[in-house]
Amino acid sequence: MIQVTLLAFIAAVPCPPSAAFSTVSPLEGERTPVEGDRPPSLVVILADDLGWGDVGCQGQEKILTPRIDRMAAEGMRFSAGYAGSTVCAPSRSVLMTGLHAGHTRVRGNRRVPLRDEDLTVAELLLAEGYRTALFGKWGLGNAGSSGHPVRQGFERFFGYSDQLHAHNSYPTHLWDGEERVELSNVVPGEGKWGQGKASERHDWAPGRIHREAMGWLRAVPREEPFFLYLASTVPHANNEAGSDGMEVPDVGVYGDRPWPERQRQHAAMVSALDGQVGEVLDTLVAMGRAEDTLVLFLSDNGPHREGGNDPDFADSNGPFRGIKRSLTEGGLRVPFIAWWPGVVPAASVEEAPVHFQDLFATAGALAGAEVPAGLDSRNLLPTLKGAGTPPAAPLYWEFHERGSAEAVRFGRWKAIRSPMQTGGVQLYDLDADPGEAVDLARNPDQAERVAAAMQLMDGAHVPSTDFKTPSER
Repeated sequence: MIQVTLLAFIAAVPCPPSAAFSTVSPLEGERTPVEGDRPPSLVVILADDLGWGDVGCQGQEKILTPRIDRMAAEGMRFSAGYAGSTVCAPSRSVLMTGLHAGHTRVRGNRRVPLRDEDLTVAELLLAEGYRTALFGKWGLGNAGSSGHPVRQGFERFFGYSDQLHAHNSYPTHLWDGEERVELSNVVPGEGKWGQGKASERHDWAPGRIHREAMGWLRAVPREEPFFLYLASTVPHANNEAGSDGMEVPDVGVYGDRPWPERQRQHAAMVSALDGQVGEVLDTLVAMGRAEDTLVLFLSDNGPHREGGNDPDFADSNGPFRGIKRSLTEGGLRVPFIAWWPGVVPAASVEEAPVHFQDLFATAGALAGAEVPAGLDSRNLLPTLKGAGTPPAAPLYWEFHERGSAEAVRFGRWKAIRSPMQTGGVQLYDLDADPGEAVDLARNPDQAERVAAAMQLMDGAHVPSTDFKTPSER
């Protein structure tokens, strides 16, 4: 490797390179009790394959998302919010563990469960007296495994534990804890994990899951704090249904649009999710819990081109290049919105990069909990309260499909290397070129910055027995 001084990197990122990926930022400020000594509650709403540009507050013109737009108008929108990965399972692992894709347990879409020693946000908050529940898609451990949600801090789980099962919006069953709940749908030739295409569609699982979640939320005792993780499967496609994979009961207001049918269905799925977001917020207001509950709206990665969907039709990735399974901005940058009336400044926009890994330290600060050292998480609570930008730190991603790739963002710069560890490097200036159209890696003036990016990527990756790079096999 070229020997460099890292001056270019240090100028862009004011933190010691040796510590860049090693420790959690110290908690800043105290929690914000509202009623007695009860700490604030937390709701995380996670969309599935929703693009940065799929919501109106970020420029969407075809798909209607009035409640998400209102949420942003009443709260804070992070314009540079990043998912933990460009595919489902590792992104969720990053979200739950506060460890980026070079450190977290689950780094790809394989059935590798979280282990007992992996600490999740739910476990942290459960230990602090929070009621904890997950409704929707988990993907980090099936029934009987160490990674199942009831073994990872969730008192209540209802939905899909397996991500392949979660492709099917009209499955024969869902899971309540580790108990199978039968639905009235018929799936000929159903796969081992519940995947397939229904021939008789009666129970739309995203709607059933949402109703269960609302019932749980309304029953939480007023004196108790809670953590509600709503992991929707919308607008993910049913990959087993081929080009007929955008499964939704009806197309609603889009029925008269002169669009391809799959685009009407995709829009209807997004608008259905929008309505569910609105019901969550309205329920918190009706319960008198809005002013002591932080609500985050996120997506697990960029938009997809599956099930007949065309992400270009509605410009789902906005001004960014790439979609799901890409480490360019379109695959990683996602909607990232915070709502907390009276605490998060209304109509605020934060341009500093934030990341799924930051949930852990933020949740810890919210609860007044001690957060373990060694995480990659930063406490966003001061930023959410309007008290400044998040601590600067490089952000890192790995992708273990299609030959592998890795990426790092440091300051305004983004580098991508494929295959991991040994491949060529691309370098982009995101301030000048957010669409990543001009690769600066071969510019002689950028040699030190390219070498700095390579050092960052080398330092961020910890070998995994389950997800080996090509050079580790």
